[in-house]
Amino acid sequence: MKFPRTYTLEEIAQLTDTEYIGDKSFPVKGINEIHVVESGDIVFVDHPKYYDKALKSAATIVMINKKVACPEGKALLISNDPFRDFNKLSNHFKPFQKADKNIATTAKIGANTFIQPNTFIGNNVSIGDNCLIHANVAIYDNCILGNNVTIHSGTVIGGDAFYYKKRTAGFDKLLTCGRVVIEDNVDIGANCTIDKGVTGDTIIGAGTKIDNLVQIAHDTYIGKKCLIASQVGIAGCVIIEDEVTLWGQVGVISDITIGKGAEVYAQSGVPKDLEAGKAYFGSPADEARKKIRELAFINSLPKLIENLKK
Repeated sequence: MKFPRTYTLEEIAQLTDTEYIGDKSFPVKGINEIHVVESGDIVFVDHPKYYDKALKSAATIVMINKKVACPEGKALLISNDPFRDFNKLSNHFKPFQKADKNIATTAKIGANTFIQPNTFIGNNVSIGDNCLIHANVAIYDNCILGNNVTIHSGTVIGGDAFYYKKRTAGFDKLLTCGRVVIEDNVDIGANCTIDKGVTGDTIIGAGTKIDNLVQIAHDTYIGKKCLIASQVGIAGCVIIEDEVTLWGQVGVISDITIGKGAEVYAQSGVPKDLEAGKAYFGSPADEARKKIRELAFINSLPKLIENLKK
């Protein structure tokens, strides 16, 4: 998320009530998660396991819960609770906006687009031309839809990320201030849920078709002309390249990449990166031919054991 203007390090430290290390006029342009940070962004880190990754990332301001040597060309914000103070910034720059009608006055809706009854369209939503949004769809604030998009009933676009920090008293939620961007010629079935990015975008590429009852989590990128069948669940920060097919009930773990043209058979579990252009099956998913040979071998074990007993 980019701020409406460039702030100084001192101004951000005052907003968050944190100590800073660096030039007080050091420029701060936004906040982002580590996988999408750019120069001028703040990234937060609150565990020693990830200190080095954050300090070496593209972010030029690191909010951290320990005083460490400041890398050259960067600045630090020293916080006793970076998770809490990152939320302060999200809430300050992108506070919740209450809706006062089903279709916000700030929403932009293109020519020949039809919005069926009981649909909610939030603040600053943009919908392109020749779209069809069926009854009882909810499109949350700031989401963007291209041209020729169809969304079926019961689908929610732009829900919050499932992102929590465990505390002694329970779980604290990381505030979500990103968007969902749906490109041209995308079809989305009934009762799907596509979560917005924490600070960036969840993206559905042009020409992709999504069946009913599909969950796509925060900050996931789905490429062009993908096919995603019913009951697929995709975790956060996943990259699915162009022309990938995921058949029914496939589950995909967070922070992995599925290569262009890959096909994952039904009920498979994907725990790691998958190479482009291959078919996969099983849980954990592996190349389909290999997995089928393994199953054939397992099925032959009882007969082998009986022969050994003779």
